Amino acid sequence: MTPPTAASWLPLSPGERAVAIEVLAHGPLSRSELARRLHLSAGSLTRLTKPLTESGLLIEAAGAGEGPAVRQGRPSQPLDIDTGSRAFIGIKITEDRVYGVVTTLRSEVVARHDRPLTTHDPAEVADLVREMTEEFGRAFPEPAGIGIGVGGRVEKRAVVVESAFLGWSDVPLAELVEERTGLPVVVENDVAALVEAEIWFGAGRGLDRFAVLTIGAGIGYGLVLGGRRVPSPEDGRDVGRRWMVSPQGPLGPDGERGSAVSFLTVPSIRYQVRAATGRDATYEEILARAAAGDPVCARVVDEAARALGVLVAQIANFAMPRKILLAGEGVGLVDVAGRVVEETVLAHRHPLADPVDLETKVSDFHDWARGAAVLAIQVLVLGPADA
Repeated sequence: MTPPTAASWLPLSPGERAVAIEVLAHGPLSRSELARRLHLSAGSLTRLTKPLTESGLLIEAAGAGEGPAVRQGRPSQPLDIDTGSRAFIGIKITEDRVYGVVTTLRSEVVARHDRPLTTHDPAEVADLVREMTEEFGRAFPEPAGIGIGVGGRVEKRAVVVESAFLGWSDVPLAELVEERTGLPVVVENDVAALVEAEIWFGAGRGLDRFAVLTIGAGIGYGLVLGGRRVPSPEDGRDVGRRWMVSPQGPLGPDGERGSAVSFLTVPSIRYQVRAATGRDATYEEILARAAAGDPVCARVVDEAARALGVLVAQIANFAMPRKILLAGEGVGLVDVAGRVVEETVLAHRHPLADPVDLETKVSDFHDWARGAAVLAIQVLVLGPADA
Protein backbone atom coordinates (compact mmCIF):
# COMPACT_ATOMS: atom_id res chain seq x y z
CA MET A 1 0.00 0.00 0.00
CA THR A 2 1.32 3.43 -0.91
CA PRO A 3 1.90 5.56 2.21
CA PRO A 4 -0.50 8.49 2.51
CA THR A 5 0.96 11.83 1.61
CA ALA A 6 1.16 14.63 4.14
CA ALA A 7 -1.51 16.51 2.20
CA SER A 8 -3.95 13.61 2.57
CA TRP A 9 -3.91 14.11 6.33
CA LEU A 10 -5.15 17.67 6.01
CA PRO A 11 -7.20 19.49 6.96
CA LEU A 12 -7.81 18.12 10.44
CA SER A 13 -10.60 19.39 12.62
CA PRO A 14 -9.60 20.71 16.06
CA GLY A 15 -10.85 17.50 17.64
CA GLU A 16 -8.97 15.28 15.19
CA ARG A 17 -5.85 17.35 15.69
CA ALA A 18 -6.12 16.95 19.48
CA VAL A 19 -6.36 13.17 19.10
CA ALA A 20 -3.43 13.02 16.69
CA ILE A 21 -1.20 15.19 18.87
CA GLU A 22 -2.00 13.18 22.00
CA VAL A 23 -1.13 9.89 20.32
CA LEU A 24 1.94 11.36 18.62
CA ALA A 25 3.33 12.77 21.86
CA HIS A 26 2.26 10.06 24.31
CA GLY A 27 1.29 6.93 22.35
CA PRO A 28 0.62 4.15 21.96
CA LEU A 29 -2.58 4.74 23.89
CA SER A 30 -5.60 2.56 24.43
CA ARG A 31 -8.88 4.04 23.37
CA SER A 32 -10.09 4.22 26.95
CA GLU A 33 -6.94 6.09 28.03
CA LEU A 34 -7.16 8.42 25.04
CA ALA A 35 -10.81 9.19 25.81
CA ARG A 36 -9.92 9.87 29.46
CA ARG A 37 -7.07 12.21 28.55
CA LEU A 38 -9.22 14.22 26.14
CA HIS A 39 -12.46 14.05 28.18
CA LEU A 40 -14.32 12.37 25.34
CA SER A 41 -17.08 9.80 25.25
CA ALA A 42 -16.43 6.50 23.49
CA GLY A 43 -18.69 7.54 20.64
CA SER A 44 -16.98 10.90 20.16
CA LEU A 45 -13.57 9.26 20.17
CA THR A 46 -14.65 6.74 17.54
CA ARG A 47 -15.96 9.56 15.34
CA LEU A 48 -12.67 11.46 15.62
CA THR A 49 -10.32 8.52 15.16
CA LYS A 50 -12.07 7.00 12.13
CA PRO A 51 -10.72 9.51 9.54
CA LEU A 52 -7.29 9.36 11.14
CA THR A 53 -7.06 5.58 10.83
CA GLU A 54 -8.52 5.64 7.32
CA SER A 55 -5.86 8.14 6.20
CA GLY A 56 -3.10 6.03 7.75
CA LEU A 57 -1.98 8.64 10.26
CA LEU A 58 -3.10 6.40 13.14
CA ILE A 59 -2.59 2.65 13.16
CA GLU A 60 -3.55 -0.25 15.41
CA ALA A 61 -0.45 -0.88 17.52
CA ALA A 62 0.82 -4.41 17.89
CA GLY A 63 0.80 -5.92 21.38
CA ALA A 64 -1.65 -6.12 24.22
CA GLY A 65 -4.95 -4.38 23.80
CA GLU A 66 -7.15 -2.87 26.43
CA GLY A 67 -8.91 -6.08 27.37
CA PRO A 68 -12.15 -7.59 26.11
CA ALA A 69 -14.11 -5.47 23.68
CA VAL A 70 -16.99 -3.57 25.24
CA ARG A 71 -19.17 -4.38 22.28
CA GLN A 72 -18.75 -6.60 19.27
CA GLY A 73 -16.53 -5.26 16.53
CA ARG A 74 -14.82 -2.57 18.60
CA PRO A 75 -11.04 -2.63 18.02
CA SER A 76 -9.02 -3.57 21.10
CA GLN A 77 -5.47 -2.68 20.05
CA PRO A 78 -3.98 0.61 21.25
CA LEU A 79 -3.66 3.43 18.76
CA ASP A 80 -0.27 4.68 17.66
CA ILE A 81 1.40 6.75 14.97
CA ASP A 82 3.06 4.98 12.05
CA THR A 83 6.32 6.74 12.86
CA GLY A 84 8.30 5.30 9.97
CA SER A 85 5.76 6.13 7.28
CA ARG A 86 7.18 9.57 6.60
CA ALA A 87 10.54 11.29 6.97
CA PHE A 88 11.13 14.94 7.83
CA ILE A 89 14.23 17.05 7.25
CA GLY A 90 15.40 19.53 9.86
CA ILE A 91 17.99 22.22 9.10
CA LYS A 92 19.86 24.53 11.46
CA ILE A 93 21.76 27.40 9.83
CA THR A 94 24.64 28.90 11.81
CA GLU A 95 27.13 31.57 10.87
CA ASP A 96 29.60 29.09 9.37
CA ARG A 97 27.84 25.72 8.94
CA VAL A 98 24.53 24.17 7.99
CA TYR A 99 23.44 21.17 10.07
CA GLY A 100 20.80 18.74 8.89
CA VAL A 101 18.92 15.73 10.23
CA VAL A 102 16.25 13.32 9.07
CA THR A 103 13.64 12.33 11.64
CA THR A 104 10.67 10.05 11.92
CA LEU A 105 7.19 11.30 12.75
CA ARG A 106 8.12 11.08 16.43
CA SER A 107 11.31 13.11 15.88
CA GLU A 108 13.77 10.24 16.29
CA VAL A 109 16.91 11.23 14.37
CA VAL A 110 17.75 8.58 11.78
CA ALA A 111 20.40 10.47 9.81
CA ARG A 112 22.54 13.58 10.26
CA HIS A 113 24.94 15.60 8.20
CA ASP A 114 26.57 19.03 8.16
CA ARG A 115 28.27 21.17 5.55
CA PRO A 116 30.46 24.29 5.78
CA LEU A 117 28.78 27.59 4.97
CA THR A 118 31.17 29.73 2.95
CA THR A 119 28.71 32.47 1.95
CA HIS A 120 25.68 34.18 3.45
CA ASP A 121 24.11 34.94 0.09
CA PRO A 122 20.50 33.72 0.56
CA ALA A 123 20.28 32.05 -2.85
CA GLU A 124 23.50 30.14 -2.29
CA VAL A 125 22.42 29.10 1.21
CA ALA A 126 19.18 27.79 -0.32
CA ASP A 127 21.26 25.92 -2.92
CA LEU A 128 23.21 24.26 -0.10
CA VAL A 129 19.99 23.22 1.63
CA ARG A 130 18.85 21.71 -1.68
CA GLU A 131 22.09 19.74 -1.99
CA MET A 132 21.71 18.39 1.55
CA THR A 133 18.07 17.53 0.88
CA GLU A 134 19.06 15.59 -2.25
CA GLU A 135 21.73 13.73 -0.28
CA PHE A 136 19.24 12.78 2.43
CA GLY A 137 16.72 11.84 -0.26
CA ARG A 138 18.93 9.05 -1.57
CA ALA A 139 18.38 7.11 1.66
CA PHE A 140 14.99 8.58 2.58
CA PRO A 141 13.02 9.23 -0.61
CA GLU A 142 10.03 11.55 -0.69
CA PRO A 143 10.44 13.39 2.63
CA ALA A 144 7.24 15.06 3.79
CA GLY A 145 8.77 18.48 4.29
CA ILE A 146 11.60 20.63 5.60
CA GLY A 147 11.87 22.66 8.81
CA ILE A 148 14.59 25.32 9.07
CA GLY A 149 15.81 27.01 12.25
CA VAL A 150 17.62 30.36 12.07
CA GLY A 151 19.05 32.61 14.75
CA GLY A 152 16.96 35.72 14.18
CA ARG A 153 13.44 37.08 13.81
CA VAL A 154 11.11 35.17 11.51
CA GLU A 155 7.64 36.19 10.34
CA LYS A 156 4.83 33.94 9.10
CA ARG A 157 7.19 30.97 9.46
CA ALA A 158 8.59 31.91 6.07
CA VAL A 159 10.58 35.18 6.02
CA VAL A 160 13.76 35.88 7.98
CA VAL A 161 13.09 39.49 8.91
CA GLU A 162 16.39 39.97 10.71
CA SER A 163 19.40 37.77 11.44
CA ALA A 164 22.52 39.42 12.83
CA PHE A 165 24.49 36.18 12.52
CA LEU A 166 23.82 35.94 8.78
CA GLY A 167 23.47 39.64 7.97
CA TRP A 168 20.00 39.00 6.56
CA SER A 169 17.01 41.32 6.31
CA ASP A 170 13.64 40.31 4.85
CA VAL A 171 14.90 37.09 3.23
CA PRO A 172 12.03 34.87 1.92
CA LEU A 173 13.88 31.70 2.90
CA ALA A 174 10.91 29.33 2.76
CA GLU A 175 10.12 30.40 -0.80
CA LEU A 176 13.76 30.09 -1.89
CA VAL A 177 14.07 26.53 -0.56
CA GLU A 178 10.62 25.46 -1.80
CA GLU A 179 11.54 26.60 -5.33
CA ARG A 180 14.66 24.43 -5.26
CA THR A 181 13.34 21.31 -3.54
CA GLY A 182 9.65 21.16 -4.44
CA LEU A 183 8.91 20.41 -0.79
CA PRO A 184 6.82 22.33 1.75
CA VAL A 185 9.11 24.41 3.99
CA VAL A 186 8.57 26.03 7.38
CA VAL A 187 11.09 28.49 8.82
CA GLU A 188 11.23 29.59 12.44
CA ASN A 189 13.52 31.14 15.02
CA ASP A 190 15.81 28.37 16.26
CA VAL A 191 14.98 28.84 19.97
CA ALA A 192 11.24 28.71 19.22
CA ALA A 193 11.81 25.48 17.28
CA LEU A 194 13.80 23.96 20.16
CA VAL A 195 11.05 24.87 22.62
CA GLU A 196 8.40 23.22 20.43
CA ALA A 197 10.48 20.04 20.25
CA GLU A 198 10.82 19.95 24.04
CA ILE A 199 7.06 20.49 24.50
CA TRP A 200 6.17 17.57 22.27
CA PHE A 201 8.98 15.09 22.69
CA GLY A 202 11.35 16.30 25.41
CA ALA A 203 11.73 17.77 28.87
CA GLY A 204 8.51 19.80 28.70
CA ARG A 205 6.19 17.01 27.61
CA GLY A 206 3.05 16.99 29.74
CA LEU A 207 3.96 20.18 31.64
CA ASP A 208 1.60 23.16 31.65
CA ARG A 209 4.29 25.68 32.71
CA PHE A 210 7.80 25.27 31.41
CA ALA A 211 10.71 27.52 30.47
CA VAL A 212 13.76 27.09 28.26
CA LEU A 213 16.95 29.13 28.61
CA THR A 214 19.62 28.63 25.95
CA ILE A 215 23.27 29.62 26.20
CA GLY A 216 25.62 29.69 23.25
CA ALA A 217 26.55 32.45 20.82
CA GLY A 218 23.67 34.37 22.39
CA ILE A 219 21.02 34.01 25.08
CA GLY A 220 17.63 32.59 24.15
CA TYR A 221 14.46 32.28 26.20
CA GLY A 222 11.17 30.52 25.65
CA LEU A 223 8.11 30.23 27.89
CA VAL A 224 5.35 27.62 27.82
CA LEU A 225 1.99 28.32 29.48
CA GLY A 226 -0.97 25.98 29.34
CA GLY A 227 1.18 23.50 27.46
CA ARG A 228 1.75 25.93 24.55
CA ARG A 229 4.72 28.10 23.66
CA VAL A 230 4.07 31.78 24.23
CA PRO A 231 4.91 33.58 20.95
CA SER A 232 6.36 37.05 21.17
CA PRO A 233 7.49 39.82 18.80
CA GLU A 234 10.80 39.52 20.65
CA ASP A 235 11.39 35.98 19.37
CA GLY A 236 14.71 35.99 17.58
CA ARG A 237 16.15 38.95 19.42
CA ASP A 238 19.05 38.24 21.79
CA VAL A 239 17.23 38.92 25.06
CA GLY A 240 20.48 38.70 26.98
CA ARG A 241 21.77 42.01 25.59
CA ARG A 242 19.35 43.93 27.81
CA TRP A 243 18.90 41.36 30.58
CA MET A 244 21.00 43.08 33.24
CA VAL A 245 22.74 41.01 35.89
CA SER A 246 25.26 43.33 37.56
CA PRO A 247 26.27 46.94 36.83
CA GLN A 248 29.85 45.98 37.73
CA GLY A 249 30.04 43.27 35.08
CA PRO A 250 32.05 43.18 31.84
CA LEU A 251 31.16 45.23 28.80
CA GLY A 252 28.76 43.67 26.31
CA PRO A 253 28.69 43.94 22.51
CA ASP A 254 26.54 47.09 22.59
CA GLY A 255 28.67 48.82 25.21
CA GLU A 256 26.31 47.92 28.06
CA ARG A 257 27.93 46.71 31.28
CA GLY A 258 26.85 43.61 33.16
CA SER A 259 24.29 42.09 30.80
CA ALA A 260 23.63 38.37 30.60
CA VAL A 261 25.36 38.32 27.21
CA SER A 262 28.50 39.93 28.61
CA PHE A 263 28.76 37.29 31.35
CA LEU A 264 27.43 34.11 29.81
CA THR A 265 27.79 33.67 26.07
CA VAL A 266 30.57 31.51 24.67
CA PRO A 267 32.20 34.41 22.72
CA SER A 268 32.13 36.67 25.81
CA ILE A 269 33.72 34.06 28.04
CA ARG A 270 36.43 33.42 25.48
CA TYR A 271 37.02 37.17 25.09
CA GLN A 272 37.37 37.70 28.86
CA VAL A 273 39.98 34.95 29.15
CA ARG A 274 41.86 36.22 26.10
CA ALA A 275 41.87 39.79 27.46
CA ALA A 276 43.24 38.61 30.81
CA THR A 277 45.87 36.16 29.52
CA GLY A 278 46.70 37.34 26.01
CA ARG A 279 46.04 33.79 24.76
CA ASP A 280 43.09 32.42 22.86
CA ALA A 281 41.36 29.27 24.13
CA THR A 282 38.33 27.25 23.15
CA TYR A 283 35.30 27.18 25.42
CA GLU A 284 36.00 23.56 26.32
CA GLU A 285 39.59 24.40 27.22
CA ILE A 286 38.44 27.24 29.47
CA LEU A 287 36.02 24.96 31.31
CA ALA A 288 38.72 22.31 31.75
CA ARG A 289 41.21 24.86 33.08
CA ALA A 290 38.62 26.24 35.48
CA ALA A 291 37.92 22.75 36.80
CA ALA A 292 41.67 22.24 37.25
CA GLY A 293 41.98 25.42 39.32
CA ASP A 294 43.37 27.93 36.84
CA PRO A 295 42.67 31.25 38.62
CA VAL A 296 41.73 33.33 35.56
CA CYS A 297 39.48 30.70 34.00
CA ALA A 298 37.94 29.84 37.38
CA ARG A 299 37.09 33.49 38.03
CA VAL A 300 35.46 33.97 34.61
CA VAL A 301 33.52 30.71 34.87
CA ASP A 302 32.35 31.42 38.44
CA GLU A 303 31.13 34.90 37.41
CA ALA A 304 29.26 33.32 34.51
CA ALA A 305 27.75 30.73 36.87
CA ARG A 306 26.55 33.47 39.23
CA ALA A 307 24.98 35.30 36.29
CA LEU A 308 23.26 32.09 35.24
CA GLY A 309 21.96 31.60 38.78
CA VAL A 310 20.47 35.10 38.73
CA LEU A 311 18.67 34.40 35.44
CA VAL A 312 17.30 31.08 36.66
CA ALA A 313 16.06 32.64 39.90
CA GLN A 314 14.38 35.50 38.04
CA ILE A 315 12.61 33.09 35.69
CA ALA A 316 11.49 30.96 38.64
CA ASN A 317 10.30 33.99 40.63
CA PHE A 318 8.24 35.60 37.89
CA ALA A 319 7.18 32.82 35.48
CA MET A 320 6.81 30.10 38.15
CA PRO A 321 7.49 27.22 35.74
CA ARG A 322 7.36 23.62 36.90
CA LYS A 323 10.70 23.06 35.19
CA ILE A 324 13.45 25.13 33.60
CA LEU A 325 15.53 23.54 30.85
CA LEU A 326 19.03 24.86 30.22
CA ALA A 327 20.10 24.03 26.69
CA GLY A 328 22.69 25.00 24.13
CA GLU A 329 26.37 24.49 23.56
CA GLY A 330 27.26 26.68 26.55
CA VAL A 331 25.62 24.74 29.37
CA GLY A 332 28.75 22.69 30.04
CA LEU A 333 29.33 25.57 32.45
CA VAL A 334 26.96 23.83 34.88
CA ASP A 335 29.16 20.71 35.01
CA VAL A 336 32.08 22.82 36.23
CA ALA A 337 30.34 25.41 38.40
CA GLY A 338 26.97 23.85 39.20
CA ARG A 339 27.34 24.50 42.93
CA VAL A 340 27.83 28.23 42.28
CA VAL A 341 24.67 28.23 40.13
CA GLU A 342 22.68 26.47 42.88
CA GLU A 343 23.91 28.80 45.63
CA THR A 344 23.07 31.88 43.55
CA VAL A 345 19.58 30.59 42.77
CA LEU A 346 18.92 30.01 46.48
CA ALA A 347 20.24 33.47 47.35
CA HIS A 348 17.74 35.09 44.97
CA ARG A 349 14.70 33.01 45.95
CA HIS A 350 12.40 33.20 48.97
CA PRO A 351 13.69 30.89 51.73
CA LEU A 352 10.42 28.92 51.68
CA ALA A 353 10.09 28.73 47.90
CA ASP A 354 9.95 25.31 46.28
CA PRO A 355 13.23 24.09 44.79
CA VAL A 356 13.73 24.92 41.13
CA ASP A 357 13.50 21.86 38.91
CA LEU A 358 16.50 22.64 36.73
CA GLU A 359 17.41 20.28 33.90
CA THR A 360 20.45 20.71 31.66
CA LYS A 361 20.86 19.49 28.12
CA VAL A 362 24.10 20.06 26.27
CA SER A 363 22.76 20.52 22.74
CA ASP A 364 24.80 20.29 19.61
CA PHE A 365 23.57 21.90 16.43
CA HIS A 366 22.00 18.67 15.22
CA ASP A 367 19.64 18.94 18.23
CA TRP A 368 18.64 22.39 17.00
CA ALA A 369 18.05 20.88 13.55
CA ARG A 370 15.82 18.24 15.15
CA GLY A 371 13.78 21.07 16.65
CA ALA A 372 13.26 22.47 13.17
CA ALA A 373 12.10 19.06 11.98
CA VAL A 374 9.49 19.03 14.76
CA LEU A 375 8.10 22.26 13.31
CA ALA A 376 7.71 20.49 9.99
CA ILE A 377 5.93 17.62 11.74
CA GLN A 378 3.56 20.04 13.47
CA VAL A 379 2.74 22.26 10.53
CA LEU A 380 2.94 19.86 7.61
CA VAL A 381 1.19 16.90 9.21
CA LEU A 382 -1.13 18.33 11.84
CA GLY A 383 -1.72 21.73 10.29
CA PRO A 384 -1.20 25.20 11.79
CA ALA A 385 -1.71 25.26 15.54
CA ASP A 386 -4.30 28.00 15.22
CA ALA A 387 -6.20 26.43 12.34
